[in-house]
Amino acid sequence: LQRLGKKTVLLSAGPFSRTEISGFEKWFSCNLDNHEFDEKNSAIIVLDCSSISRTGSIEKILPPSMDIAVIDHHAIGNKEEERTPKTSLVYPSAPAVTYIIQLIMESMQEEPTKEEAELLFFGLCTDTGYFRHLNEEAADVFHAAGRLVKAGASPKKAFEMMNGGKPFSSRKLIAEILSRTQAYYDGQLLVSYVGLDDMEKYGLVSRDSDMVYQLLLTVAGMEVAVIVRQESADNCSVGFRSKNKVDVAKIASAFGGGGHKLAAGLYIQGRVEDIKEKIIAVFEPVFCPKEQDG
Repeated sequence: LQRLGKKTVLLSAGPFSRTEISGFEKWFSCNLDNHEFDEKNSAIIVLDCSSISRTGSIEKILPPSMDIAVIDHHAIGNKEEERTPKTSLVYPSAPAVTYIIQLIMESMQEEPTKEEAELLFFGLCTDTGYFRHLNEEAADVFHAAGRLVKAGASPKKAFEMMNGGKPFSSRKLIAEILSRTQAYYDGQLLVSYVGLDDMEKYGLVSRDSDMVYQLLLTVAGMEVAVIVRQESADNCSVGFRSKNKVDVAKIASAFGGGGHKLAAGLYIQGRVEDIKEKIIAVFEPVFCPKEQDG
């Protein structure tokens, strides 16, 4: 949009604690205090959030008179919104919002610059676990990735951004999370947690949940991995990863969260101990369905 001569303001509530995205924090604002714009000739584009409420604190500062468009690859949530987007482009089978943006650009006959291609490729890599989550139906996605590489994106650079530069303490935290993982329902559900004391001990710079999920998903007989993280004294985040059979987006939506069939998450009020019990209980009908009468 900037290259097309449009004035833009990038808003995000963060956090930017992961090492691979920490460098992007300077691009974004969390308020509109120092930005001047004409509300009558401006609009809001919400990316990678299935509902306006999922923008967090940003929702409260969005000018009420401006139209809103949502572009996402998550199914629209059931939560009733105070403001209804005027336009929604939701493409649930897309592996990443950056893939949708690339298709929009190409439909406008706009070829990405090298910098744009690098950013689009990076977003595609992070959302697909560096293509691990794609299956035999993803030929078009790989063709699109190839076009980004042709435009100057480096697969090696993207991999190093995702996996390099981690502090030694983060590796120790991974060991802690793995060591306290417990198995339920004959090993089909693996659950672990991160407490506030872990964050104080190991730091918040690198959370590296993806690495833990990779390891847990290799366990024989498992179907779902869950990590509950105490984000503050009263709130937790919960991450879900499914090997194949279980739609964890449906599980997350039951708690007000969302995501994809194989990867989802949510924020919820409570303590790790209580949230863990609730999460374990909600999987009982999934892994221990009652026999039908007759």
